[in-house]
Amino acid sequence: MKLLIIRHGDPDYVNDSLTEKGFREAELLSERIGKLPVDYFYCSPLGRARATAAPTLKKFGRDAEILDWLQEFPAHIINPADGGESIPWDLMPSYWTKNTDFYDKDNWLKTELMQSGNVEPLYENVCRELDSLLEKHGYKRDGNIYKALKPNNDTVAFFCHFGIECVLLSHILGISPIVLWQGFVALPTSVTTLITEEREEGAAYFRCNGFGDLSHLYAANEPISFSARFCEQYSNKEERH
Repeated sequence: MKLLIIRHGDPDYVNDSLTEKGFREAELLSERIGKLPVDYFYCSPLGRARATAAPTLKKFGRDAEILDWLQEFPAHIINPADGGESIPWDLMPSYWTKNTDFYDKDNWLKTELMQSGNVEPLYENVCRELDSLLEKHGYKRDGNIYKALKPNNDTVAFFCHFGIECVLLSHILGISPIVLWQGFVALPTSVTTLITEEREEGAAYFRCNGFGDLSHLYAANEPISFSARFCEQYSNKEERH
């Protein structure tokens, strides 16, 4: 089975939609995904994800099943600097890299910072929902791999968001999401692909053979959005800090 995890286009966060550029990106994405044999479509309930999926779904003449747990990961932590709530994936490198527990696939969730908010119950819920969906498609979680109950070559597409994408990948691959949130970036309309490998009969592992692919934008000479990135150099004052 093949999983396509697709981030929404260049976002208009104020209106939970896409910018003019984001709508162009979504159309270019549809040209790419429209050539694939996609069997199932799932989408976040948020407007920017639904707007991104719309051109692709139109090409297929299909609807996507809306899954609440595919929305941008809604967890929060308490920022130790000011005591306010903040998202769990916007951490300064000088802070999170000093704590080796943040790199650990189990211990990250038990750190004081992650326990300060509601990360644990929301993370565990997403993992449960994902496993339930994968079992519906023939693959049942068994420890750190999946039992291939009904092995298949289906393609399943998820239209969602960067934060939740890293949560999905962390559970499937057994990696701390903090490493993914901080060390990887999936830019608007990027496509991440995982494919099952069943080298031992009945035992499947999902392997990533493409992260954050933007070939559909490069092919059309569409500039790549900066959304989710930070300044390449601190002196780049026009780039997000």
